[in-house]
Amino acid sequence: MGLIEDISHFLETRLEEYIRTNPQIELQALDEKLRQQEFEVNKLIVEFRSQEKQFQDQILSIAEEIKLWHSRAQKATEAGRQDLASAANEREAALLRQGNQVWGQMELIKERLKPMEPLHSRIKERQQEVKVKLAEAEKSRPRPEPTPTFKWENLQTPSNDPNDPLEQKFQRWEMDEELERLKRKMGR
Repeated sequence: MGLIEDISHFLETRLEEYIRTNPQIELQALDEKLRQQEFEVNKLIVEFRSQEKQFQDQILSIAEEIKLWHSRAQKATEAGRQDLASAANEREAALLRQGNQVWGQMELIKERLKPMEPLHSRIKERQQEVKVKLAEAEKSRPRPEPTPTFKWENLQTPSNDPNDPLEQKFQRWEMDEELERLKRKMGR
């Protein structure tokens, strides 16, 4: 186990050094984390608003039923049907209790939704800050020097005249040899 722990510690140390020397990687990780948080907050906002809408619809439906049973209770009272009026009043009272419960649930959802908007705004602001820092890190990061590319024409010297037929044959032969070597290398 000691060897594995040593290797693990070595790799962690190297990773920390790499991140210290390349701060844009840490910023990219932070940017990704912020995107995930934004996604989760958006998901919660949509879910809470959907629940709030369902509760509002349910409250309106209950209100319509209350209205119906209230008018039935009045109608039964006017007709002298106390038995029906009493049952209609009980139904209306039960619907009022149900409406109050649904209203309470809707208020809880509203309370849970309240902190989501400012949180979403803070996440967006933080994302902007990280993007600015990423752009700054990208600008300040040293660019690797372009490596010179090999070109045959760079090899021309006064001693090797490109119009010389022997020079052309040797160049063709050397190129063919190089191609064969590359084909063999790629064929492995």
